[in-house]
Amino acid sequence: MALLTRSPAETRLSVEDFLEIASRPEYTDCLVELVQGEIVTMPPPQTLHGVVLARLAARLFMFVESLGLGYVAAGDAGFVLERNPDGRDTVRGLDIAFIRDDKIPGSFPPGLLEVAPDLAIEIMSPSNTVGDTNLKIDQLLRAGCPQVWIVHPDLRRVDVHSKDGLRAYREGDTLSGGDILPGFELAVSDIFPS
Repeated sequence: MALLTRSPAETRLSVEDFLEIASRPEYTDCLVELVQGEIVTMPPPQTLHGVVLARLAARLFMFVESLGLGYVAAGDAGFVLERNPDGRDTVRGLDIAFIRDDKIPGSFPPGLLEVAPDLAIEIMSPSNTVGDTNLKIDQLLRAGCPQVWIVHPDLRRVDVHSKDGLRAYREGDTLSGGDILPGFELAVSDIFPS
């Protein structure tokens, strides 16, 4: 992950500034987020990341769709998590997110969602840092996301973060949707390729 360098005297970016800048040609081939007013660029994820994302998103999508519970977004869908008067806004891309249908009245809006997802799932890549991942978890929980799953393909483990703390799930364990997705269960071993 690389930060765009800005002088301290420069104003931090708002969501609107970020959207204008991120649409420029120099950002065409990058993944970008806005973290407390600073643009962060990320390299494309590795293939294992994509495989794990597809396996998990497919299972979640089929469950949500079959019961008409809402929407599953994947592929770094953008969410506005913080708006600050000083322009230190935050827009985070999420690998996978579940949003209840009652949060999206009427037709699905274009652009970024300004509501926290009900479930956020991040798949760790070599470029992810512990510090930024912890910040993202904190931002999601403070924005009102009840649960954040951090998937570790190298460890074949899923860490579930909530306001109640952290619980680690390993192979042999089964993830549950709990109150967020009642009835949804997934063996941790089914997330990872053999």
